[in-house]
Amino acid sequence: MPDIQVILADLGWPLAIALAWLSGEFVHRWTRLPRISVYGLVGFLLAQAFPEALSSGASSNVTILANMAFGLILFEFGYRINLHWLRINPWIAVSGLVESAATFGVVYLIAHLTGMPPLTSLLLASLAMSTSPAGVLRVINEENSSGQVTERVLHLVAINSVIAVFVFKVVVGFWVFQTSGSLTQAVSHSGIELLVSAAMGAVMGFIVPALLRRLGALAQDGTIAFALGVILLVAASRAFDVSPVLATLTFGLAARHKRVAFSRTERNFGGIGELLTVLLFVFAVSTLEWERVVDGAGLAAVLLLARFLVKTASVAAFAHVSGIWWRKGVLTGIALSPMSVFVTLLLEQTKYMGIVLVDELAALTAMTLLLEVVGPMITQRALIWANESPSQEEK
Repeated sequence: MPDIQVILADLGWPLAIALAWLSGEFVHRWTRLPRISVYGLVGFLLAQAFPEALSSGASSNVTILANMAFGLILFEFGYRINLHWLRINPWIAVSGLVESAATFGVVYLIAHLTGMPPLTSLLLASLAMSTSPAGVLRVINEENSSGQVTERVLHLVAINSVIAVFVFKVVVGFWVFQTSGSLTQAVSHSGIELLVSAAMGAVMGFIVPALLRRLGALAQDGTIAFALGVILLVAASRAFDVSPVLATLTFGLAARHKRVAFSRTERNFGGIGELLTVLLFVFAVSTLEWERVVDGAGLAAVLLLARFLVKTASVAAFAHVSGIWWRKGVLTGIALSPMSVFVTLLLEQTKYMGIVLVDELAALTAMTLLLEVVGPMITQRALIWANESPSQEEK
């Protein structure tokens, strides 16, 4: 007779994904809450109830699929970034730099005052700067929102995510240098790594559009071509130990500015993209443990409140000079709440270097869980209050 543990191990992830998807559909239809919030909550509960069935290593198939799912979202995210707009209205970029720097400074100060070691405080502050592109884009697509707040949120998320990756890699580089004494290894995981990542994305952003143009009438739908490009880019990033986040984001950005029409490419990359998204948000919380959530809950609450206030105030401060009313500036800052998926996958990447940081950042574990569930809801409310969500008006 088959061992029940073996059966659970084989069926764990498929059943978890199916249950999370069903729950997300039912709850969204009844309450209009974001589906990804439900995916995260169901995934965390299942991971605590059946930890063996939802285990995943740094090189497991589930981890690889999660990185590919994130890559697809980042490509679509990068495709929506308009560098020309940032050149016309540089105050948007300035507000992004200010809110990132202010968030970093305030989170570092609070963490350091609570007795956290300097390097750990720096890591926590670098991750707190970021807003999850996956969470924001999924809510925007689900709500079908458009307008000043929506576009500013997209561009601010791109700015603080790139800054967060850079600072995180630099801090990890110092961490490696401190523990191994290898300056070469420290440098390779900071600035050089990011330059290589961006170059790989830019090259892919040149090759795929050129290929589509060459195929001409055969390329009726760019979905497959762009998806394969993302998959190859994520695999190459893992093979060369560089950042798939920056590589896929640059790929989308380069594809946009090569004037390739994305209109025939399905939003979220169609049904397969939707399925991988469910896996991604379940995976993001499957690595969390309840004990660490409880241990870090107090500090996490303080840090989340500080992060929320600083981001909102920083963006609102530049609202008028950047061309919008202060109310929309406040709503833009409020919409920058999600953080979880971005943080989880960045921390997973450090395991290749033999650095396990989750154990040292209990507060980050609690922050990740809370923002996995509540963050998308806050973004959804901000878009609705800004009157940029037609789906809510049709309700």
